[in-house]
Amino acid sequence: MSDLITVAYQVSPAEMALRGRLGALITHSRHDSRETTRRAREAFHNKFEREVDPNGVLPVEERQRRAEYARRAHFTRLALASAKARRERSQRQQDAAR
Repeated sequence: MSDLITVAYQVSPAEMALRGRLGALITHSRHDSRETTRRAREAFHNKFEREVDPNGVLPVEERQRRAEYARRAHFTRLALASAKARRERSQRQQDAAR
């Protein structure tokens, strides 16, 4: 039986990024990205429907309408958190420059 030899070497963050980009480009060249991510998008959408109607008692149209508003609120929350983080980072940089 042969022994496996493991070779460890350092990979820079730049090389790791290039390897990741290469893998993504190869994947997109071979597969339809909408189909690749379909199940994930459906699960993400369904999460909001379950959030607004956990017992499934609302009519479909109302559940979808509310889910859309819940989704929009989610992304607005993310935008607000991003703006706050940028503001705080800017303030820290200004303070460090003084």
